[in-house]
Amino acid sequence: GADGSTLMSYFSKNQIQALKPKITFSTLRDLQCPVLQSNDLQGKPEESCSTEELFEWLGAVLNQVSLDNKSSSFLSTYCCPEPNTVVEKAFLCTITGFIIPEKIIQLLEQLCCYFGEPKLAYWLTLTVHGFADSPVSWRESEHGFHKGGENLYNFVIFRNLDYWLQMAVGAHDDCPP
Repeated sequence: GADGSTLMSYFSKNQIQALKPKITFSTLRDLQCPVLQSNDLQGKPEESCSTEELFEWLGAVLNQVSLDNKSSSFLSTYCCPEPNTVVEKAFLCTITGFIIPEKIIQLLEQLCCYFGEPKLAYWLTLTVHGFADSPVSWRESEHGFHKGGENLYNFVIFRNLDYWLQMAVGAHDDCPP
């Protein structure tokens, strides 16, 4: 078999550079956010939103879909679920690349530091997407690409360090363990 030095000479430095994760930051101003209660997954009218409503809202935010339900919009008439609150500033960080599980745990730990003083955030999320055309998702089964290649999970972490874990896979894939 090839040893490490042979492999290193095979991949030029430029190719290795290309594998480094790409990081982008953006600030979302006056963002309508669902009101969430960590102990209420189903939500309650006029009190909190459900996990499904949050997941749909998050998809709209990550894809930069407008939340104002304008009838003139050809893209979307989606609006933020009720009850909601307007957050003056929300930070969105996107990391694209091949990221090992240990780094994801490290990211989660760093995100939880936002709950320290001053206590600005009530909750935060970390979404991890597998590539849509990845050969595997969870367990040992092949990943079926039939429609959208869904292959992701999302942590919602609350100030009291309770958390929700949401998972999405395609209809032909094994459910995660």
